[in-house]
Amino acid sequence: MRTAIVVAGGPKKEIVLDDFLFPHNETVYIGADHGSIYLLEAGIIPNAAVGDFDSLTLEEWQLVKEQVAEVDGFQAEKNETDTELAIIKALTYEPEIIYITGVTGGRLDHYESNLHSVYRLQQQNPSIPLIIVNTSNCLQFLFAGMHTIRHTNKYKYLSFYPFGGPIAGVTLTGVKYTTNNLAMPIGSGRFTSNEIVEAEATLQFTDNAILMIRSRD
Repeated sequence: MRTAIVVAGGPKKEIVLDDFLFPHNETVYIGADHGSIYLLEAGIIPNAAVGDFDSLTLEEWQLVKEQVAEVDGFQAEKNETDTELAIIKALTYEPEIIYITGVTGGRLDHYESNLHSVYRLQQQNPSIPLIIVNTSNCLQFLFAGMHTIRHTNKYKYLSFYPFGGPIAGVTLTGVKYTTNNLAMPIGSGRFTSNEIVEAEATLQFTDNAILMIRSRD
């Protein structure tokens, strides 16, 4: 399975790489701005580096140009964030799944922008899961329909939040707190910190999108 890993600017303590060190011919690594340096520091040469690179020192910029075969530079003043451009670049490699790390810490405006960019790009590419990961959490957008969520010891908690509008017909099975055809209004915290108690859980709903967060303490 071809996997793409997009590494953004961090902070570094939020970046997850150990879980995704697959054979390089199966994995595409894309560095977004300073994420390129984090990859190089981990001994991984990115397939591509993308961004305006305004967070790099002159020495770091020189290192990226020397080590990375494909460097896509952009002006600092642009309509897209570096992370969004890196995800778009990752999509050109036609992966089956994309993991995005280094986007949940630091400035909250950057986090919110990245979250909405992933939401929009997931809408445009429904067959390719775009999954945000950090050291304690995994975030993914789900759209109306039936979804199977497998149990894993890595994440104890399972939470759902409406995104883009209220949700109707929410049915949850295989979890500690089940629901049947329940509404999920904007602002609801009722679907926070559930737990999968069977081999897999199922989620079904009829409209809009849900942000699923799997987490651990």
